[in-house]
Amino acid sequence: MVTQLVDGIFWDIALVVFAVGVLWRILSIFRVRNKTDFSEPRSSSLAGAVGASFRRFMPRAEMRSRTRIHVVAGYMFHLGLFALLFFAAPHVLFIKEQTGFSWTVLPYWAFIVSAQLAFTGLMLLWIHRVMHPVTRLISDADDHVAALLTFVVMLTGCMALIEQFDGLRVLHRFTVELLMVYFPFSRLMHAFMFIPSRAFSGAWFGRRGVRA
Repeated sequence: MVTQLVDGIFWDIALVVFAVGVLWRILSIFRVRNKTDFSEPRSSSLAGAVGASFRRFMPRAEMRSRTRIHVVAGYMFHLGLFALLFFAAPHVLFIKEQTGFSWTVLPYWAFIVSAQLAFTGLMLLWIHRVMHPVTRLISDADDHVAALLTFVVMLTGCMALIEQFDGLRVLHRFTVELLMVYFPFSRLMHAFMFIPSRAFSGAWFGRRGVRA
């Protein structure tokens, strides 16, 4: 009964909420009308947008010593999670079942390395958030719930590798569905919006001849 719900109606609901919610958030941002800028452009907005989108992958030189842990732990987590999400064998098999598309999967050793990077990076980022006085002050429940849900999803995913117990797979899929429902209404939306945000800022400053 539970398995049928998780694999059936719960998944359908989560998928609809995720897709509609993400689309609604994106469209709501792009529908915001900005005032016409009558100032004379000093440089290219397009060049500013493209430049900022790529430059922001690394911090400015004067900020590197202060943001080292964010950069290192952030890349550990995001790259590790990306590898697990799109190249772990169970996920590739699932995508093939749903869409018919497949690609080369991670070897087992690469899966272990990716999982360790993702877990370590996530824990370092969260520990820094709650220990540093500034990040602790500006953090709210959304930041902690998102981190906890992501951690639980990754943990249950590793547990689901014990294929003899189908209940662990069902548990993992259920936590994924919870995360999918929560995703559009949280700061996790930065997964879709970080490039448009950088591009907008870069274009705004670029038109004024400022290197953002």
